[in-house]
Amino acid sequence: MRAFFAAALVASGLISSVAAGITNPVDPLVIKGSKIFFKSNGTQFFMRGVAYQQDYSGGGANGNGSATGTNYVDPLADSASCKRDVPLLAALGTNIIRTYAVDPTQNHDTCMQLLNDAGIYVISDLSDPTNSINRDDPQWNDNLYARYTSVIDNLSQYNNVLGFFAGNEVSNAKNNTADAAFVKAAVRDMKAYIKAQNYRAMGVGYATSDDADIRVDIADYMNCGDASTSVDFWGYNIYSWCGDSTYETSGYADRTKEFASFNVPVFFAEYGCNNPAPRTFSEVQAIYGSNMTQVFSGGIVYMYFQEANDYGLVSISGNTASKLPDYTNLQSQLAKATPTGVKMDAYNPTNSAQACPTDSGWQASASPLPPTPNAELCECMMASLECNVASNVATTKYGSLFGTVCGFAGKPCAGINTNLTNGAYGAYGMCNSTQQLAFAFNSYYQSQKKNANACNFNGAATTQSSSSPSGTCSQLLSEAGTAGTGTVTSSPTGTGGSSSGSGSSGSSSSSKGAGSALAVHHVSFGVLGLSMYVFAAVASGAAMIFL
Repeated sequence: MRAFFAAALVASGLISSVAAGITNPVDPLVIKGSKIFFKSNGTQFFMRGVAYQQDYSGGGANGNGSATGTNYVDPLADSASCKRDVPLLAALGTNIIRTYAVDPTQNHDTCMQLLNDAGIYVISDLSDPTNSINRDDPQWNDNLYARYTSVIDNLSQYNNVLGFFAGNEVSNAKNNTADAAFVKAAVRDMKAYIKAQNYRAMGVGYATSDDADIRVDIADYMNCGDASTSVDFWGYNIYSWCGDSTYETSGYADRTKEFASFNVPVFFAEYGCNNPAPRTFSEVQAIYGSNMTQVFSGGIVYMYFQEANDYGLVSISGNTASKLPDYTNLQSQLAKATPTGVKMDAYNPTNSAQACPTDSGWQASASPLPPTPNAELCECMMASLECNVASNVATTKYGSLFGTVCGFAGKPCAGINTNLTNGAYGAYGMCNSTQQLAFAFNSYYQSQKKNANACNFNGAATTQSSSSPSGTCSQLLSEAGTAGTGTVTSSPTGTGGSSSGSGSSGSSSSSKGAGSALAVHHVSFGVLGLSMYVFAAVASGAAMIFL
């Protein structure tokens, strides 16, 4: 099946070639309890990592987890740069790199072979600058599912891939912790996908920022509940050790205590405060010292390339890489670091999953989570509708249209609602905004006994001939339920596919008191880059919209 899929991609021109395979592949890494080991010899693995991606603002000390640029250079597809940089990474003492965005349509054989030969592993974010779980407009939809699974498909063939980050610094304050539910759903679905594809074991985790208000709660949230929904590892982006700090004054001692009971590996997904500069990296001895190695599995220095943010280990000029003082200092510190681990056979994990947050300020429910994106379900639903969005309706009109239809009696938007606090999700909350609006129009039309005027919305809606669902469609729509409030348990087929319509998911959540004439809906449109609260005052079958 996988070979057929890859061949189809080549035939269609989506990728230039299928990887020929890596010669002399390294021993893959495996996770057992809160530690990482080499699979064959059982030696514990401690990350001596470097963030490796040029001209990318999707993460790191100057990022916010939501890059705005549309272009990026895939560091694992740039063979010339890999030939230049891998020897320098190896000489530094690197054994793992973190990449923030790779292009799954590219061939990565050359770079992955070079890294493999140098004994360097890879952990990669699944997102890219235009496809990520963004704290300003959080979604988990068909397009993101397709992006994430395609990266896994591409990188799964390489033994030196440890795993993936399903999100980076998405929630960073109490007022956006609800967004974490989307990340947890992505973790759940990518773990299930890896298992369904019979790929070798690869972890799926999350990289968090060091925000005091939520650091404990978000770690507990991503680790709590059933193992199928919790992270396989926890990455910590931390810059609290600056200059000649200490284990205690930097907060490292406190972080070590906080994670002592974690049942999955914890490591620094980014570290390396650059004030003052150049960095001496005195924290390295603490990270790989006996106190921290009982809990942490090492860390990843931010970053290899010197850019405007002044975090580089080397400067690039044409095809030449020049070592900066930071490189030499880090090299010296890593050479002195001698962490002592345990053997896998002698290690018997005793830690258990964390309890879910109970703090009143925490916004995300751990169960249920947002539904698994299923492009086929959305397409089946669209084919079954008798009232659809008119083809000439601009997406800029969607906000007011959602406000109108969702304000009507009969709960026509129940099937697309998303309430992250209490975990109430419509089955179509992950469909794109055109599909969601069509579902809402049709629900209202059906509730009005197919009155012609009920499928109009001032020309924004139009009737269509529907097809009777059969086969898979019949099963999916039955699980979703007529109102769209059921739970779809059938797994998505293939890699997730692409969504029709606008290509982005809208979501809405409603709050309405009994007998109230005022419906309040939060509508989020990724396609518009717009998030608004829509107030619909319902009276005599009409709605007044206040935006």
